[in-house]
Amino acid sequence: MSSRTVLSGMTLMAAVTALLLSTPGDSAAQSWRTVNTSRQLAGEREVDVLVRYGAGTFQVHPAEEGNALYRMRLRYDEDALQPLSEYRDGRLQLGVQNGTRILSGGRSGSGEMDLALTRTVPMDLKLEFGAVRAELDLGGLSLRTLELSTGASEAVLDIAEPNRVRMTKARMEVGAASFTASNLGNLNADLIDISAGVGEVKLNFDGAWQGDMDVKVGMGLGSLELGFPRGLGVRINRSTFLTSFDSQELVRRGEAYYSENWDQAEHRVTLSVEAAFGSIKVHWFDGESFRP
Repeated sequence: MSSRTVLSGMTLMAAVTALLLSTPGDSAAQSWRTVNTSRQLAGEREVDVLVRYGAGTFQVHPAEEGNALYRMRLRYDEDALQPLSEYRDGRLQLGVQNGTRILSGGRSGSGEMDLALTRTVPMDLKLEFGAVRAELDLGGLSLRTLELSTGASEAVLDIAEPNRVRMTKARMEVGAASFTASNLGNLNADLIDISAGVGEVKLNFDGAWQGDMDVKVGMGLGSLELGFPRGLGVRINRSTFLTSFDSQELVRRGEAYYSENWDQAEHRVTLSVEAAFGSIKVHWFDGESFRP
């Protein structure tokens, strides 16, 4: 059992504790307000985007072609929170704020945030959210890096269109959550690093592959499902403890498991999986036959 998996579990416990401590028990009446904000493009060549969101419903998607850097709609409790939309020297922060803390949603978790981001400007995107229902469609953007951090959430990530630039790294930290990611081949990333605490993680590697990819997955307690399109070369290295492994159609060579087409495949993905107390299952699919 590696230190990475142990630290993942400790991080999860800290996140859940912080979430419980930050959730007020007061059920006082709330005053809800909806606002819309946006910013037009002004010759930006790149941008750093940070979005923090606390509780409620969270949606991120590509903007329609046009001149907007972003468009955001917020529904929030104006008695407790204020909208945050700050842009300075190529750095964009979005969400709502309470004093010096950046949060979003409302005390009852009924807040809503809908964010559309420009497709054309290369960006480093960081998303942090807590107890939310998140729907993230990051396809068609120009992502150089991606950082995603969730608490006790239900999150669905889809890369419905190919990323417009080559991504160096995507880092995803999943707490006590259900996390589903589809069309990861479209992310066009050199490396995807995923840490999960307790829950269910489903990863689908469909997409328009443009290069090879390394994937690291660290699981605490839960299940991991991996879906691969036929034709993709797959290698899996695993270090597990009390974890079942359904290696469907993979062939063991030494310490690793390979797809039969590994040597001839045009594009390859190498997964290194560390897991404890759970299960790992592999699926192969043609077309639409498997979607997590």
